[in-house]
Order: sequence, then structure tokens, then C-alpha cells
Amino acid sequence: MFCFWCIYIIRRVKISPGILKEWGFRLDTFREVFLKVLPFGLFALVACIIVGYYQESINLHWHLIPILILYPLFGTLQQFLLMALVAGNLQNLNRLRNSTIIILTSVLFALLHYPYWWLVLGTFILSLFYAHIYLKKRNLFVLGIFHGWLGGIFYFTVVNKDPFLEIFGPLLQ
Repeated sequence: MFCFWCIYIIRRVKISPGILKEWGFRLDTFREVFLKVLPFGLFALVACIIVGYYQESINLHWHLIPILILYPLFGTLQQFLLMALVAGNLQNLNRLRNSTIIILTSVLFALLHYPYWWLVLGTFILSLFYAHIYLKKRNLFVLGIFHGWLGGIFYFTVVNKDPFLEIFGPLLQ
């Protein structure tokens, strides 16, 4: 599957040289999108801490630091697959209203995180906002960075899991 997507991306870039910018790999809207997403990110951060405190699931550890550095890369990849390839292509078809695209994209993203109900709920809310922003300004870098940061914090506070150990644990033994 990975090879399929690599071939698809390479072909599309060769056929349409401006496709990377259209998909959202761009810096010209970075500041504007960052400032739009920042208040949502701060609200989400506070919500994670409140939920984690309430359910006594805050598990802060030094492992959070490498996750905050590495997870934005994975977050950008996820945003590319979801926003550019799903939401962006649906928008390019000009057959659906943006509100319908936002709902469909958000439901899909949430379902990909089943059966972890906190993740289903969190990713649905996150995707509602991100899809709205993406369809207007198309900047995957900002969405990927915030996805990674909020996702990492979400795991350590709400879900009470250590994704660092889940990913690198077997390598450390």
C-alpha cells in the first residue's frame, strides 16, 4: 500500500508540478493558518488537561518530548491523506457542499480511530475544525504540527498511554 501511494504522489507531481502547493505543502499561508489554529490548539490543550485531571489519567513523562518532535511528521502525513486526498479531491469534484465534505471527512477520520472512543471523539472534533480550515487555506504543515502536538498530549493526558513505548519499546528491549 505504501508503494502505491508513493507511486501515485510521484506521478501526480510529474504530471502537475503545482500539485504539492495545491495539496497544502506550502509556506505562503503558514502564519495566517497558524494564527487561526492556535486558539483552537490552546483550547484543546486545556481540555486535555482538564479531562486528564478529572479521570486521573495524566501520565507526563520525558517520552513526551520525542513524541512532540516526531509525531508532527506522522500528523502531516495523516493530514495529507485525509485532507488533501479525501477532502481536497471531494472539493475539486464540485459536487458536494463544503459542509458535507467536512462532515464526511470528520466521520472517516473518527472511524479510523475506532475502537478507542476518546480518540474517536477527539479526532472527530479535531477534523471538523481542520477540514474547515483546510478547505479555505490548504496548509498541511500547520495542521500536521498541531495534529502531532495535540495528539501526543492527548495520549499522555486523556488516553493515559505512552506512544513512545508503543513505537520504540520493542527496540529498547
